[in-house]
Amino acid sequence: MTGTSEIALVSGAEVEAAAELLAGIVRRTPTWHSRGLADRVGGPVWLKCENLQRTGSFKIRGAYTRISRLTDDERSRGVVAASAGNHAQGVALAARLLGCSATVFMPVTAPLPKVAATRAYGAEIQLAGQTLTEALVAAAEYAERTGSVFIHPFEHRDVIAGQGTVGLEILDQCPDVATVVVCTGGGGLVSGVAAAVKARRPDVRVVAVQAEAAAAFPGSLAAGRPVPLEAMATMADGIAVASPGDLTLAHVRGLVDEVRTVTEEDLSRALLFCLERAKLVVEPAGVAAVAAVLADPTAFPPPVVAVVSGGNIDPVLLLKVVQHGMAAAGRYLNLRLRVPDRPGSLAGVLGELAAGGANVLEVEHERTGTRLGIGEVEIFVVLETRGPDHAEEVVSALRRAGYQVTPS
Repeated sequence: MTGTSEIALVSGAEVEAAAELLAGIVRRTPTWHSRGLADRVGGPVWLKCENLQRTGSFKIRGAYTRISRLTDDERSRGVVAASAGNHAQGVALAARLLGCSATVFMPVTAPLPKVAATRAYGAEIQLAGQTLTEALVAAAEYAERTGSVFIHPFEHRDVIAGQGTVGLEILDQCPDVATVVVCTGGGGLVSGVAAAVKARRPDVRVVAVQAEAAAAFPGSLAAGRPVPLEAMATMADGIAVASPGDLTLAHVRGLVDEVRTVTEEDLSRALLFCLERAKLVVEPAGVAAVAAVLADPTAFPPPVVAVVSGGNIDPVLLLKVVQHGMAAAGRYLNLRLRVPDRPGSLAGVLGELAAGGANVLEVEHERTGTRLGIGEVEIFVVLETRGPDHAEEVVSALRRAGYQVTPS
């Protein structure tokens, strides 16, 4: 195996050539200023909105670049890909635009809206395996069996060059940028962005962000070779990649200044922030860069550009993540109270909560239990608050009113 230090990295010129190729094909997505993040960082913070790109993510950039450079004979045999959703849609649309057939292998766990969208772009869908790794194996076997051209989601120079056009746009839209923060799974996007940015502005800091429960780069960088994770468990399916490739690992080692990780709580809190403050619908994988800035704002010298890499989220998951994000932000409060078992006790508790401005979401009333004294009732309530300070005020008010309160 070739060592990552011996691999030639994608050049700035290759990314510039991809940008010319993609002109008129992809959207030049906007960068939106985030005052909410800027206040935390202490300087300008911009969101590069690739969730507003065609197909809902940056993936069309690399997929189109790769497929457009196939020979006529290769395109006549069709292309095959494996993806949890975003690469699938990018390949499907690129293939349709370039007049070739596409077969996409997706894990059986892939979100249904992503499967439906990929099919709507004209691809044939085959569900295979529980993980992206298993789907990749199935796709590679299909390519060998049929002669179709395998379009890897990140491990190809053309794909990296295409994704790198995001970096060129960032430099044009925010010429004084000091830090670029990029969501990272297999590393195609951060590799391309780093190649583009470092070619023009080597002083700019490039930070890769992975989900803590699916962070393959730290171990691979330490070992000097791709080291697959044994298991992954994250809501950010779009960056749940068990291992980088030799090519992307070489780029991250050579061009990326830092790799950081974010927790599931960080991701859900950031998704809620994007919905409420930026008015952006973003999937968990696409919000990793924002999550890193929210979690440790002083670590990113401004001006900062955080790449919001995708917005393809299942509405059912969106509901769950919003609830998780509200809990992580201290906006949900679970309390247990012991009160005398007599008429009006529950009404008294609810009256105190109403006076404190807390919204009651759930109430449970228990009379039996060995931990309860004779004549006691335990009330369990789930409350919506305005945040941690308000939650403390609610608890303090209940205690001043004489209630035994236990957060749970």
